[in-house]
Amino acid sequence: MQPNPRQLTLLTEVQRQGSMTVEQLAEQLGVTLQTVRRDVQRMADEGLLTRFHGGVRVPSSTVENIAHQQRKDLHAEGKSRIASAVAAAVPNDCSLILNIGTTTEAVARALLHHSGLRVITNNLNVATILSANPKCEVIVVGGVVRGRDQGIVGEAAVDFIRQFKVDIAIIGISAIESDGSLRDFDFREVKVSQTIISHAREVWLAADSSKFNRPAMVEVARLSQIDRLFTDATPPTPFPALLADAQVRFEVAP
Repeated sequence: MQPNPRQLTLLTEVQRQGSMTVEQLAEQLGVTLQTVRRDVQRMADEGLLTRFHGGVRVPSSTVENIAHQQRKDLHAEGKSRIASAVAAAVPNDCSLILNIGTTTEAVARALLHHSGLRVITNNLNVATILSANPKCEVIVVGGVVRGRDQGIVGEAAVDFIRQFKVDIAIIGISAIESDGSLRDFDFREVKVSQTIISHAREVWLAADSSKFNRPAMVEVARLSQIDRLFTDATPPTPFPALLADAQVRFEVAP
């Protein structure tokens, strides 16, 4: 499924609220109840939303992410804007680590015209994208390849990353909760991400607005461990205050 703009707006509203009735969605979107029910049914069939009597909510699972292709299609325009903002801030002739995620893959595409980059990644999709840039050296982390998204995880990946200290780690995340925690689903991926964070001089988080108030099982880090946040819309309450307290500089991609 490739959600149209109305369906993406519907999904974003439900993610922000946690749950909404069909009537609330119809009023918010300015469409008929029949249109909302049809959109909701399509997204529920894809596992993006969960229906209940009279309404819809975000999927309650904290242990399993949605499929890679679905994540790639969702909020693609916002991720593209985030990627452009990140790339504009990355200088030439620096070292980077990019982790697993569809947003970091978008960042890789936006870095194709940079020169003098040395990029370490545990994401085979990122490696494939950046290998097309002859002015960029790509170093692929060793470890177990996760077939569903081409991510590399496990203790071998952790040991490999410990050899390096890079200028900037550019990371994606599955969830940012209101207690200031950054979360993900696979504890093996989390171990790698934690190592990436500890082996970078600066940590930049690239996350679209759907990640705020989304639940996930495993804590990766705290907002206080992030230097910069790039997102596609102003974060909802209480995140602006949390970001200020954590002294995180955040940028909303134009």
